[in-house]
Amino acid sequence: MIGTIVNVASVLTGSTVGVLFRGKFPEKVQTTVIHGISLAVILIGMKMAFSIEKDPDILLVIFSLVIGAVIGELLQLEKRLNDFGEGLKEKFGGEDDLFVQGFVQASLIYCVGAMAIMGSIQDGLNGDPSILFTKSLLDGITSIAFAASTGIGVAFSVIPILLYQGSITLAAGWAAVYLTEDMIRIMTASGGLLITAIGLNMLGVSKIKAGNLLPALLVAVVLTAFVF
Repeated sequence: MIGTIVNVASVLTGSTVGVLFRGKFPEKVQTTVIHGISLAVILIGMKMAFSIEKDPDILLVIFSLVIGAVIGELLQLEKRLNDFGEGLKEKFGGEDDLFVQGFVQASLIYCVGAMAIMGSIQDGLNGDPSILFTKSLLDGITSIAFAASTGIGVAFSVIPILLYQGSITLAAGWAAVYLTEDMIRIMTASGGLLITAIGLNMLGVSKIKAGNLLPALLVAVVLTAFVF
């Protein structure tokens, strides 16, 4: 669990630094910074999405997203995430209008991706937190920028990070047996498109319910198991 604990600490530290810088720059500067962060998020997402390499991959990603979207809409995952964020805002966020946005976006970005999955498995299975240490460095740096633009809500993304990565680490022995390289590749590609959607939302060019697409990650594992 040391890797996840360090990851949580890095996000908390970065968020604190970011909040201290929030509002210190003119609005036009903050807007341009947000646009820059959004483009970086899109770049990260697209890089993950292009991890597909075999003929069936693109079809598996498409079906994963379609089926995942149906499941997510039925379960109203985006609404549940927002409601949870609203609950946190009432207790800790005060009048911060961007609290929920910061919490939801940061939570999705930090938890979706191969580093979160493989890093947690490696930490739990071999006691090697090196991947999560690298992720912690990246998350800590990005949390400074996120918190500077959206506020303290970013810090509360440590809750899903702790639950998600911690659960995978504790279940690493079981997960490592069933998660193949093909599954992780399709999950990564699907997750990359989710992150790209978040970046587009941050730019204000779309209103994609990325939270409702989260089941696509699990669907990707199931579909890949039948194909490869």
